[in-house]
Amino acid sequence: MKRISQIVSTALLGGLLSTAPTFAHADTVTAKAVMEQYVNLASASFSDTLATAKTLQAKVAAFIANPSADTQQAAKDAWLAARKPYSQTEAFRFGNPNVDALEGEINAWPLDEGLIDYVKQDVYDHEEGNAFATANIIAGKDNIDTALLKASQEKGGSEANVATGYHAIEFLLWGQDFNETPTTSGQRPYTDYAKGDACTNGHCERRAAYLQVVTDLLVADLQQLADDWADGKDNNYRSAFLTLDEKEALRRMLFGMGSLSLGELAGERMNVALLAHSQEDEHSCFSDNTHNDIAENARSIQNIFNGTYTRTDGSKVEGASLAQLVASKDAKASETLVNKLADTQQKAEAIVEAAQNGENFDQQIAPDNKDGNKRIKATITALRSQTGDIEAAAKAVGVESLNPESSDSFGG
Repeated sequence: MKRISQIVSTALLGGLLSTAPTFAHADTVTAKAVMEQYVNLASASFSDTLATAKTLQAKVAAFIANPSADTQQAAKDAWLAARKPYSQTEAFRFGNPNVDALEGEINAWPLDEGLIDYVKQDVYDHEEGNAFATANIIAGKDNIDTALLKASQEKGGSEANVATGYHAIEFLLWGQDFNETPTTSGQRPYTDYAKGDACTNGHCERRAAYLQVVTDLLVADLQQLADDWADGKDNNYRSAFLTLDEKEALRRMLFGMGSLSLGELAGERMNVALLAHSQEDEHSCFSDNTHNDIAENARSIQNIFNGTYTRTDGSKVEGASLAQLVASKDAKASETLVNKLADTQQKAEAIVEAAQNGENFDQQIAPDNKDGNKRIKATITALRSQTGDIEAAAKAVGVESLNPESSDSFGG
C-alpha cells in the first residue's frame, strides 16, 4: 500500500459527515468525553469487523471441504459482507500506530496476482521490474503456512507483492477480472478447488491450503486489533489512548479522518485509477466491489466526526462527538464542515447507485465514459474541498498542525 506522502506533499486534510449529532448540547461536551466515544467507536467497529471475518473463515472452510458453485458463492458473499465494517474502520488507521502497523498485512493493494497463483498472461499487467510477479507460490514446493505468506509480503521490496489480507483472499475466490462484460467480475471456477481429476488449473490442494491460511491470518490480525480497542483489558492500546494529552488525542482523530479523505481515498483509491483509466488500480478489482469500498470509507470519516456507528446488527453506538466539540468553539466551522461532508457523502453514493445499475467502478473510470468520469471527479473534488474546513475545525479545538505528509507522522 502506498503511503499518502506519495500522493500529497503539502496539502492538508478532509473529512465526512451528513448531519450533526443532536443527542447532547455542544457546550457540555468535553475533549475527554470525545476521546471516550472515539475508543467506543473503534471497539464496536473492529468487533464487527472481526465477527464478519470469522463468518468468512467458516464459509471458506465449508467451500474448501465441499467445493461447489454454491459454497463458493457463499464464501464470496461473506467476503463482501466482511468488507463493509472493515471499510468503516479505515479512518482509525493513520492516526493510530497499532492500526497502521497491520494495515499492509490486512488491506494492501493493488497486487501482482502472479505472485500467488496462475494468471492469464496476455491480460496480466504487473509492476515493471517485479522479479516475483510470476512466482506462483501455489505452484511451488514451499510449505504453505503463515510464515511463508508473511515472508512473501512485499518480497524483493515491491509493494505489488501482496500475499496476505482481504485482496489476496478476493483474488483466490474471484480470480482475475477480464472485464469481458461491464457487469462481470472475476470468474474463477469453483473447480480450482476440486478434488482429484475434477481439479482445474492444477494444484487445487495447495490453492485450498493458501486460501485457508490467508483467511486464518486475516482473522488473527483482526483479533489483535479488536483486543487493542476492547474495554476492560489492561495495558491495551485503548487504555493508552485515553491517557494521551487531549490535544494529541484530538490531533490523531482529525489526522486519521483527513488522511483517509484526501491522500488515500481521493488520491490513491480514486484519482490514481481515474487518471490511468486502469482497472488494475481500483481497490477491489477482482470482485468489482470498489464502489462500496469508497462509500464505506467515506462513512468511516463520518462516523468519527459524528460520534456514531451503526453496527452490523442495526444497533447504534452514539455519544459525544468532534462535531459538537468543534461547534462549542466555532459554530461556523462546524456547520461548514457538516455541509461539505454531507455533499461528499451524496456524491459517493452516486457512484454506488451507478454500480448497482450495472456500471461498476471500472466502467465509470473508462476513458470514453464521460458521465462516469464526471461522477468520480465530483467525489474527488468534494473530498479535496474538505481540506481547509477540517484544518479550521482542528484549529478550533486547539490543534495547530496536523502534519499530514506521511501516515508515520502521528508520533510515538
